[in-house]
Amino acid sequence: MVIEPIIKGVVARSAHPYGCQASVQQQIQFVKNAKQIENGPKRVLILGASSGFGLASRIALAFGGSEADTIGVSFERGPSEKGVGSAGWYNNIFFKQEAEKEGRIAINIIGDAFAKATREHVIEAIETYFEGEVDLIIYSLATGVRPNPNTNKNWVSSIKPIGDSVTGATVLLDNDQWIETSIEPATDEEIEATIQVMGGSDWESWVDTLINSESIAEGCKTIAFSYIGCEANYPIYRDGTLGWAKVDLHQASHSLNIKLASFNGAAYATACKALVTKASVFIPTFTPYMIALYKAMKEEGNHEGCIEQMQRLFSTKLNQEKPPVDAERLIRMDEWELKPSIQARVSEIMTNMNQNNFKQVGDYHGYKQAFMQLNGFDIHGVDYQQNIDDRYLRSLQP
Repeated sequence: MVIEPIIKGVVARSAHPYGCQASVQQQIQFVKNAKQIENGPKRVLILGASSGFGLASRIALAFGGSEADTIGVSFERGPSEKGVGSAGWYNNIFFKQEAEKEGRIAINIIGDAFAKATREHVIEAIETYFEGEVDLIIYSLATGVRPNPNTNKNWVSSIKPIGDSVTGATVLLDNDQWIETSIEPATDEEIEATIQVMGGSDWESWVDTLINSESIAEGCKTIAFSYIGCEANYPIYRDGTLGWAKVDLHQASHSLNIKLASFNGAAYATACKALVTKASVFIPTFTPYMIALYKAMKEEGNHEGCIEQMQRLFSTKLNQEKPPVDAERLIRMDEWELKPSIQARVSEIMTNMNQNNFKQVGDYHGYKQAFMQLNGFDIHGVDYQQNIDDRYLRSLQP
């Protein structure tokens, strides 16, 4: 069969296995040629390892100088009568193949990271493959739903402003259509649910579980990824439900930092640059900013994707005994995005952008290409007309 891209709104309904393989290989090649990670961790647990910052972290640490063994947790689906499976399924498979070629341990655990059984599986894997301890825990889960452990119900996040409604534009990726939208403010219940899903309580709970199971090595660190942004997106992000959840995440880093001090370790929230990920495309009214930012940073020559940003994080900041942090103890990877020259150019582009010219004024091509590449499409060197044997796909296991 020939696999075509299928997009509904901002959701990819198909993935190309060999495109995912090529993407993993290209990222590996990048980190091998980049500034190498010195004094990096050797036994790494990544919660949310199959795409975005989680996958990029895994690749950087395994191939970018640290030569780390990894355990990756993700909730992905394989091929079935319903489709070829998710991109993350194939990212896991092809990462493992490449890691094992170079003698690295690469364990993929497919399961719900919120489930008790998954935690037990992780602890068992740490005992089996890591001599019982981890050096680094990366929390990179991106989900809209989290089970409430005290009830039979789920918390469901809502990406909304707080206090006042927000009007802006979103671009549907299936038909490249610019849609003006108005987002009503969140209720108190929606705010609390979003904090529970996207805040720091699950991160802290995971680390507590590992402490209690005696799975923390001396000097162990943990990091989680955050975003702050600029004034242009404060209404929907920093001042909205997402922003409140990120404040909760930052506060969790302080609590975890105290707990890990007993192991001479540390915890950090890392403020990253705005990027196209499977999560970020769902943020309403965020697309125009992203399109403008991609153009401004490419013009200045300092645009980074997930892999570039993670290799820089581990090779220049987190490898230090005391990583550089700001007044709130955040590791800032967004410093290039927030440069005055970049933000001035972004503002200029956004002022001139509308539904008729956004493809020309901003870098919509680069934005959409980044989305397509998340799912294995639009990657140089891949034959997208080749016939793929679905029986072979079913034989591949993460």
